[in-house]
Amino acid sequence: MTKIVVVSAGLSVPSSTRLLADMLGEATTRAVQARGAEVEVEHIELRGLAHELTDNLLTGFAKPALQAAIDQVRRADGVIAVTPVFSASYSGLFKTFFDVLEQGVLDAKPVLVAATAGTVRHSLVLEHALRPLFAYLHAVVVPTGVFAATEDFAGGPELAKRVDRAAAELAALLAVSDAAPGPAPQRALVEDEFASPTSFETLLKRASEGPQQF
Repeated sequence: MTKIVVVSAGLSVPSSTRLLADMLGEATTRAVQARGAEVEVEHIELRGLAHELTDNLLTGFAKPALQAAIDQVRRADGVIAVTPVFSASYSGLFKTFFDVLEQGVLDAKPVLVAATAGTVRHSLVLEHALRPLFAYLHAVVVPTGVFAATEDFAGGPELAKRVDRAAAELAALLAVSDAAPGPAPQRALVEDEFASPTSFETLLKRASEGPQQF
């Protein structure tokens, strides 16, 4: 079972951010199923965790609902992360959630990044903000990010094409991750002298022969 967690940071109800998150979750489900695998998609709405995220920043401890969300991300095979754009970057709520994740939670985990805004002039947020953030967290970021302006939800085909392309790339990364073999056993670079110790008699014989020439 492939587990995907969709993290969305929309603030209104309903929100275009959640709408895009749902589109990406559904498209990824189809793409994974097309590869013959079963998939389970879970959604995390950060709006409902806003107070707990603030408490975590102040106390260093996660309350039950926030801890459950963190555990969902930890167990996931892949993550879809969607944020609204505020002041030319991701929202503070979105950033705070990824700030409170323990180190290593996203290591080598495929992540599809997406964002929404009122106009297309914010589309570069995917490259100058979201992609560097997840690269820093050691995630494997899907090559295609998805940006949606308000006009993109009017029903044109371009947004659907981008969504399907990004979903297919995430499904491909998930398939590679599932098929990757485990790490090969590491050989010791330095021989352990205690594994086969030199006998005391041999050491005495070497000492009696004088210093060795190298």
